[in-house]
Amino acid sequence: MKPERLYQELKDLADQLGVAVFEHSFRSSGVPVKSGSCRIRGKIHCVIDKNVPLRRKTWILARCLSDLPHQHLYVVPVVREIILRCSRNPVPKPE
Repeated sequence: MKPERLYQELKDLADQLGVAVFEHSFRSSGVPVKSGSCRIRGKIHCVIDKNVPLRRKTWILARCLSDLPHQHLYVVPVVREIILRCSRNPVPKPE
């Protein structure tokens, strides 16, 4: 599966699970910010730095989704495998 398609599949799954995914550029903020998930008023958000490589964005989003119950939903096998791998490993360092 192409990387762009994989990322889109993860975003679609996030939408099904009620997770808001935001990509934002943090470079101009001057504050060191890490991408990841957070809960705001009971809703889960996955905030991703827009400037990181697609591979890292995919890993961050998959890691966020790995903590949520998604077994009852149909997930493309390759996407399910990525989520499983991400649940066991930390986010890779920037390239």
